[in-house]
Order: sequence, then structure tokens, then C-alpha cells
Amino acid sequence: MPDTARKRGRPTEGERAQRRDDILDAAVRLFLDLGFEAVTLDAIAAAARVTKRTIYSYIGDRTEVFLAAVERLGETALLDLSPEDGLEERASTIVRTLHADDAVGLHRLVIAESRRRPDLAERFYARGPRRYITALAERLPGRDEARAEALFALLLGEAHRRRLLGLQAAPDEVESIAHARAALASLHLATHVRATREPST
Repeated sequence: MPDTARKRGRPTEGERAQRRDDILDAAVRLFLDLGFEAVTLDAIAAAARVTKRTIYSYIGDRTEVFLAAVERLGETALLDLSPEDGLEERASTIVRTLHADDAVGLHRLVIAESRRRPDLAERFYARGPRRYITALAERLPGRDEARAEALFALLLGEAHRRRLLGLQAAPDEVESIAHARAALASLHLATHVRATREPST
């Protein structure tokens, strides 16, 4: 049922958030099934049971819808972390999020489109990987961006390459934690991880 037939009146904040999620859920399914270029706003509107005007109002054009889906992955992952969560929690959350099916599928699409649409690749990096690197740097002494980038690379690593190639299944929670710990140990960050967990006296 299109949104013209939904309840009359201004939607509540919760209803707006749900409708935006519905649009992004529908868009991700279409992008992963059909590829970026084959998906139109008309198709997204039909799948989400809204109008094109609603999509423009809530998010924007097709590119903005794609980038909003990328951004939502990070928001969902990092929102679940508390200010007290340390580096290991952030690292394992990033592994679990970016090795998951939807994230891998969106990453493949950007790689496929990057030659034609370098602007899309640049904005994908800003709204995706760069945000995760910043989140890691916040838990490193001196907010060390260079070390955060090195850690982020290890959190993807060969396992992520195999995911992109369809050669490996997504990791479960235990595997994500093990991957994160191995990456931290490679950069000799395990001591810092333990320090962030120890209560102050």
C-alpha cells in the first residue's frame, strides 16, 4: 500500500524513522539483486510501498539512498557501543558488521561502479570506512589516526577479500572477536585493550 493511503496527518518521529528504514531495506535488497545502475527510484518506491516524493523528502536521489544505506550500517553498529566499551569491542563490532552479507554486497557494488562513478567511491569511503577508522582512533592513545588505519586494514584483511570473492561465509560473533583480537595483537595493542577494561582506582 503506497504511503498516500497510510494514516493521515503528520507522522511521528518513530513513524518517520520506520519509513526511512523501510525505504533503505527495500533499496538494499534491490541493489544487491540488480546492481546499482539497474535500480531506479521508481523500483525502490514500489518495493518500499511509498512514493518517489517520499524518498526525495526523507533521503534524496538514488545515490543518496545508496550512501544512506552504507551510513546506516555504521550507525547501527556503533550505536550499540557504550562510551565505556574499549578498543576490542569496537574492533570486533567492525569485523562483524563489515564482513556481513549486506556490507560485503554494497562494497562489491562500489568497486564495480568506482571507475564510472569516482564520486560515489569517494563518498562511500567518507561515510563508511573513514567513520570506522575514526571510531578506532578514539580508543587509541593520542587518537592515532595512522595506527587506526593500520588496525582497520587488519580487521578486513584476507578474510574480507575472500568474502568479496564469495569464498568464505560471514563470521559469527566468536569468530569476529577472534579476528579482532588477532588484529590487535599484530599491532601490539593487546596491553591497551586490557588497560581500557581495568577499573580506575
